[in-house]
Amino acid sequence: MDTGVKFSTWGHWSEEDSKPAHSQFQFVFGGNRKLKAFMGWDGIVVLDDSVDIIDMCREYMLRVKNASCGQCFPCRLGSDEMSAILQRICDGYGRDGDIERLKELAHVMKDTSKCGIGETTPRPLLDALNHYRDLFESAIAEGKRRFQGSYLYKITAPCTEACPSHLDIPGYIENIRLGYYDKSLEVVRNDCPLPGTIGRVCVRPCESQCRRALVDEAIAIKTLKRFAADYEIAHQQEPRFTLPPKKQGRVAVIGAGPAGLSCAFYLGRLGYQSTIFEALPEPGGMAAVGIPDYRLPRQLLRHEVELIEKTGAEIRYNTRVGQDISVEQIKNEGYRAIFVGVGAHEPSSMRCEGEEAGYEGFMTGVEYLRRIALGEKPLSGKKAVVVGGGNVAMDCVRSSLRLGFKEVNLVYRRTLSEMPADQVEIEEAQEEGVIFNFQIQPVRILAENGKVRALECLRMQMGQPDASGRRRPEPIKDSNFEIECEAIIPAIGQTCSVDLVLPEERGIELTRWKTIEVDDYTFRTGQQRIFGGGDCATGPASLIEALNAGKKAAKYINQFLDQNTCYSEDDDHMEKLLSLMKVYHPNEKVPFRGFEKRARQKALDPDLRIKSFDEVEAGLTEPQAIREASRCLRCYRIGLAAL
Repeated sequence: MDTGVKFSTWGHWSEEDSKPAHSQFQFVFGGNRKLKAFMGWDGIVVLDDSVDIIDMCREYMLRVKNASCGQCFPCRLGSDEMSAILQRICDGYGRDGDIERLKELAHVMKDTSKCGIGETTPRPLLDALNHYRDLFESAIAEGKRRFQGSYLYKITAPCTEACPSHLDIPGYIENIRLGYYDKSLEVVRNDCPLPGTIGRVCVRPCESQCRRALVDEAIAIKTLKRFAADYEIAHQQEPRFTLPPKKQGRVAVIGAGPAGLSCAFYLGRLGYQSTIFEALPEPGGMAAVGIPDYRLPRQLLRHEVELIEKTGAEIRYNTRVGQDISVEQIKNEGYRAIFVGVGAHEPSSMRCEGEEAGYEGFMTGVEYLRRIALGEKPLSGKKAVVVGGGNVAMDCVRSSLRLGFKEVNLVYRRTLSEMPADQVEIEEAQEEGVIFNFQIQPVRILAENGKVRALECLRMQMGQPDASGRRRPEPIKDSNFEIECEAIIPAIGQTCSVDLVLPEERGIELTRWKTIEVDDYTFRTGQQRIFGGGDCATGPASLIEALNAGKKAAKYINQFLDQNTCYSEDDDHMEKLLSLMKVYHPNEKVPFRGFEKRARQKALDPDLRIKSFDEVEAGLTEPQAIREASRCLRCYRIGLAAL
């Protein structure tokens, strides 16, 4: 398959070169082991002449053979025979005709296989046979056993690579296609403990790198995950995961948000009991009190948390660390390690006159959504104004309609194309009647008798790009105007207050954004028993990023408790290496045309859905899910690193 990408993408040689030109690219694994060569879907990178290309090809095709699903015989039989030939050559028993047979099999496998493994894995072998043919010929003629090198390998896919938690997306979709919904969830839960939640509110970075979109439309990856989770609940099935014998030593987790819940879940699957200290009266953190029920039904989230509790997690609600209990007290209770997973619950300032005046009718978006989630009606009136352009702002405007506001204005200082909110959320807000006001900057809150009466705004125009690469909004002189309202809700971002949780912890460094410094791989802080991840380490990020942080931290907490040390592992270095190799190519020429659009979820009518907080979108039916899963191109990629 022609990916449309030249060898120079990886910096080793061009099609016309007879020998590789070494790349300036360098990558170092743990233990100061340098990458010597890389073999993958776009060819070979050679960084060190000491690499035995023939032995590397042997190892690569062995991995390909083991990874082949066996559903089409060119890949199943071809990879098996090629692996056997290369093994024979490396054992010193190569034969005349082996090189031509390898090339023949590689071309057939590349041209006729049905999925990414069969389509892409022969390419680097063909590169090796073309550019190092003399080495293969000498090896066959000499008939000597070759020394086996040191290698690491990893299987990925464009969608998997885009997912912060690196879910095996083709794997769980394939199981749905085959009707193995329980196995599909088993695959998902290897990297995501909240499939029903993520299946509703994920921001879908995976779909932005789905190769099917180069044909017609991206696979409905998020919705398929939801289907499998909903099917399990509807059919009262028990999750497919077994727990090991309990290990000695408990772990404390601060925060029952996505990061903390994920850490507790994977600790449980490793045999550790954990206690989660949560300030709120229910679990989920910002997922519970920051995402309205019409997008994420609370009962669904509670059900998934109950499954996490069954792995050995205890949750202590209404317990604010730093206020009701200190980190020192937690240590004294005998916990051998602590994970800090505090979310970003504090609002950012919109720097508007009157913001600190305490006017009735003014409330930050974070507080507004939290109080709605706890069953209150925090604001009332006929007209509301929400300031912001992200998903929190979308949740605020849509919730305002459901609370009875007749006119809801959204004020955003940039243009529609620059709004960071999910496109689906924008479209549904527009359908529901939200009035969008673009290139508008709030400047002053106007009030009478201590109550909000209007928001004074200034019109903006787009200037030169700022540090983020987006064009900077600039004010238009004398363009002030007012939007009458009884409620003003700024939703322009959140900050973390982890300094209140760890006020005097030595060895833990805080950034100027009040986030904690953690190791990029192990998530350990400067204090060896304390780990951290999620918003408190990165600042406000996506739910799936928080889940990944909790998962990775659990792995290294286990390593620390088992070995009394903490060091980055090869698998995480391979993940980083693959991210640098760019698995997805947006200009790739996919060699066939699409013929089927993606499945669409049914949604409540806008006039009906704004009357309650009932879930807006339905899931896929079983026939829809199977048909949608069958659209997946199974774009697996195999990467092999020589050390």
